[in-house]
Amino acid sequence: MAPSVLIVDDEKHTREGLQQALAEGYDVSVAASADEAFNLMDAQPFDVVLTDLRMPGKSGLKVIDRALAMPNKPAVLMMTAYGNIDTAVEAMRRGAVDFLTKPVNIERLDVLIRRALKAKTLEVEVQQLHERLDERFSLDSIVGESPLIKEIIERVKKVAQSRATILIEGESGTGKEQVAQAIHQSSPRARGPFIAVHCAALTESLLESELFGHERGSFTGATERRIGRFESADGGTLFLDEIGEISGAIQVKLLRFLETKSIERVGGSKTIELNVRLVAATNRGLEQLVREGKFREDLFFRLDVVRFVMPPLRERREDIPALLSHFIKSLSAENGVPPIEIEPGAMRTLQAYAWPGNIRELRNFCENAVVLRKGGKLTEFDLDPRFRGAPASGPAAGQQGAASSSTLSVEQNEKRILREALIKSRGNRTKAAQLMGISRRTLHRKIAQWPELDVIDK
Repeated sequence: MAPSVLIVDDEKHTREGLQQALAEGYDVSVAASADEAFNLMDAQPFDVVLTDLRMPGKSGLKVIDRALAMPNKPAVLMMTAYGNIDTAVEAMRRGAVDFLTKPVNIERLDVLIRRALKAKTLEVEVQQLHERLDERFSLDSIVGESPLIKEIIERVKKVAQSRATILIEGESGTGKEQVAQAIHQSSPRARGPFIAVHCAALTESLLESELFGHERGSFTGATERRIGRFESADGGTLFLDEIGEISGAIQVKLLRFLETKSIERVGGSKTIELNVRLVAATNRGLEQLVREGKFREDLFFRLDVVRFVMPPLRERREDIPALLSHFIKSLSAENGVPPIEIEPGAMRTLQAYAWPGNIRELRNFCENAVVLRKGGKLTEFDLDPRFRGAPASGPAAGQQGAASSSTLSVEQNEKRILREALIKSRGNRTKAAQLMGISRRTLHRKIAQWPELDVIDK
């Protein structure tokens, strides 16, 4: 469908001439006055409005105001035979994207219309991107109903509106960056940039240039000026992950920013003032690093204004079903496959698992299951042995199994072995009894003793 253009001009030969000139590439409507233009805009949306400035009755400035007040506001171009700087400035101030003088050059007009349409498309795409970010990183994206997660959500609500520096601690994979994003998206900075830097991934010299930028010629290979992440995050949030890994020299520069809200590029002397909120994260206890002399105490206190401690997944097992459901639903949609259903036995096993990789490991598990199974049910028998606490193969496995067995009671070991036999036989009790070297009657008696094993069936 061709882009729609509304031409507003009280001179008949001008509007009809422009209509004829643009008819090949655009769906063109015309209006002889501001009031007629208002009626047309109320009846249908337009992509571009081209309006004369001086007309009997209401002027073209009124057309600009009305056009830009529409729900789907068009791009507006102003034209006039009385072109002057003051008129152009006022038209642009009202929201016109450009200004033309009469007689209108059709080639230039076509260029300006195409440019305006491109800018309008980009504006819509940016708005849609912001909406997707709001949805993905809103408070609703922090999944869980456990007391620990509810407390974190409440703290996010409280600190998001402030300018306070945030420190987020927690094991790898616990969702530190997700919380940082939620703080940003819930704050007045949500339409500003969110810039993430993983400090441990860069050498000291590269990290310094990455954070603060550099001037041309400041070091070998610096052939041009570079804007650093601090400047890129101006008006938004800078997230520094693994901040415990930064060197002493960078700690000094970071402390200076927190004290002055300004930086200097590497090799430069100009002070650059910035409006950046800093959120730092670490999987290492900064207080311990301070005691060890590896992290500046004054910087730690500057960072530790508001602290979040992300709990590992093993401390919030009640959230595992909700997290599994969330990731299975989203990953199934991403991959265009039906969601899988996790049966109760498998769910109990997954809740009992320690998840050493935390949420990251759980998400990877869900993606693997969604992609490989493409719908259907996931049973306990389909799970990798590691989820059931089964020992791995190899020489070290026997030692690990013996060590763990020594810490269990005889009854606990017997129960574990029976469970593994039932799983390995896929619930066939005759085969399970054979694997254990006991009679089927004894097996039934053991299952009656431990009724929770009765669910492991065909």
